[in-house]
Parts: sequence; C-alpha cells; structure tokens
Amino acid sequence: MSGLIQIINGPNLNLLGRRQPEIYGYETLDDVEADCAALAADLDLECAFYQSNYEGALIDCIHQAREKADGIIINPAAYTHTSVAILDALNAFEGPVIEVHISNVHKRESFRHHSYVSLRADGVIAGCGTEGYQYALRRMATLIKA
Repeated sequence: MSGLIQIINGPNLNLLGRRQPEIYGYETLDDVEADCAALAADLDLECAFYQSNYEGALIDCIHQAREKADGIIINPAAYTHTSVAILDALNAFEGPVIEVHISNVHKRESFRHHSYVSLRADGVIAGCGTEGYQYALRRMATLIKA
C-alpha cells in the first residue's frame, strides 16, 4: 500500500441510514466504510475509520493521524460549524485534508453555510450523498501521489 488515509466521522454519523434518510440516505456508516475500503484497495491505499460523537475524541484521532496517516478525509458533521479546536488540530496535520458532507449544506439552514474546517481543507465535497467519500478518496490518491 502506498498510503494510509484516516477517515473521520463526527457526531450522529453512527446513525447514518436510520436518521433523516430523506437528507442523508439509507446507506449506513458500515456501508460507507466497505465502499471506501474496496475503492482504497483499487487505488493502492489503505483506510482507517473512526467515528465519535465527542469533539475531544475527534481531536485525539486527528493528533494520532499526524504519526501514521498520509491524508485525512473528515466529515465533522455539526462540529463543522462550531469547532475551532478541530480546525486547530487539522492545522497541526501536515498532509492533505478533504472535508466531506453528505448533504448540500448550502441548501440548508444558514448556520450550516459556514465551515471552520474549510479554512484548512484542500478540498470540500458536499451534496453528493455517501458517494462524496469515494470522490474524496480519488482526490486524496491524486494529492498524496503527487
């Protein structure tokens, strides 16, 4: 394998497929992980997956990624709009970062239109459903192999 990609998911994504399927669809987080693992193998990458509902745990995962990961794909969920601490942790990571949102946050409530994470992200994918993770993996392969 030529690179490890840490995929981080924030609060409530453990309920994916069961929570507001009209917004987030019916695929579960396990489905997303299986799809990403299969694509990663095709791209000569490896994925590590993490989900937490706790901001500090997400920050700890980002810190650990500094030692082992070549890139981070992150869906910070609601912390996107509130967490300067996650932004600071991402700023301490030296590899590429891609921000993913399942829904189109720009068509939703106005408070969702601002992202602290975008200030660090090398790319942002929103509104492509769970396929956005696969788009992010393809882009990450390009970024880390460049």
